[in-house]
Amino acid sequence: MKIPKLNIGGLISELPILQGAMGVGVSGSGLAAAIMNQGGIGVLAGVDIGFREPDFFKNTMAANVRALKAEIIRVRELAPKGILGLNLMVAMNHYQEMVKAAVESGIDLIISGAGLPLDLPAFVAGSKTKIAPIVSSGKAAKTITKYWESHHGRRPDMIIVEGPEAGGHLGFSYETLCSPNRPSVQDLVKEVLEAIKGFQKSDEKPIPVIAAGGIFDGADIAHSLCEGADGVQMATRFVATVECDADEQYKMAYVDAKKEDVAIIVSPVGMPGRALINPFIAGLEIAGKGIKGCFNCLKACNPGTAPYCISDVLIKAVKGDVQEGLVFVGSNVHRIHEIQTVKEIIDSLKSELALQPECDR
Repeated sequence: MKIPKLNIGGLISELPILQGAMGVGVSGSGLAAAIMNQGGIGVLAGVDIGFREPDFFKNTMAANVRALKAEIIRVRELAPKGILGLNLMVAMNHYQEMVKAAVESGIDLIISGAGLPLDLPAFVAGSKTKIAPIVSSGKAAKTITKYWESHHGRRPDMIIVEGPEAGGHLGFSYETLCSPNRPSVQDLVKEVLEAIKGFQKSDEKPIPVIAAGGIFDGADIAHSLCEGADGVQMATRFVATVECDADEQYKMAYVDAKKEDVAIIVSPVGMPGRALINPFIAGLEIAGKGIKGCFNCLKACNPGTAPYCISDVLIKAVKGDVQEGLVFVGSNVHRIHEIQTVKEIIDSLKSELALQPECDR
């Protein structure tokens, strides 16, 4: 198969591959720049990006804004020619302030999920920044596209369709995620394409649709492209890399993971997610209620009743405490067996994809 380029509102990526954002701190400037230098799109994880700043605990928002700007500068130094994206959860507090800081710093693309980013176009108005919602259904894609067009006069520059095999917070019910009959991301891509058909204007380029969740090798990429996707988003595959910004113990947790080590959990904000089973996860049912030292990171979190602080356990994990931290993973984590460089993985994906047969698109 000939490897297609990806056009996002005039931004051209040599490879149709986005590196998925992983927070807190797993996908930072090191990983994003490495992906960009290999022809893909690097993406920073915006939630609590300032956790390494000395005043993070006392002045969280300022620390996050400062760190975000510094990370963007560092990526540009390491990969001046690539496309850089930023993932900001709609559910996070200070969402608008973080969008503004990113736009001021010249971010190419803002990706938003964990809620409907209905007002995102207003926050980037007057800039060259492209915007892309993350959805898990055709209904959500249609709702966002219709609202953006009627209220802001613009369409999404791209839509990311995240299926149930992804890691982290997921846009499905706990029951759906645990069901053997859960939909494939390729089925969801078709659903989204049908839902936005009426918004695909003949005088403009079509809105590119990206398949995310469970994409691991070149065959997975080819399958998604042949089913109508314009590209793919991959996250789990890039954790066990030299350039990943997480601690080595975090990377080795991926390398050592078996299929039976993965569970569906429910976060403090009520969203299900996929994570590795460890002593922290095993002890959740007996954990006490209420948390101290809340970072005020997510709007829906109630520190008085939450079983744990999600920022606290994500930060523990990325710093290397993979026993008492939260390690989000995709469903294919068990297929990772070694730490590689980003270049080695991208070269492998390109070789695998080139071997796939051509298909009608």
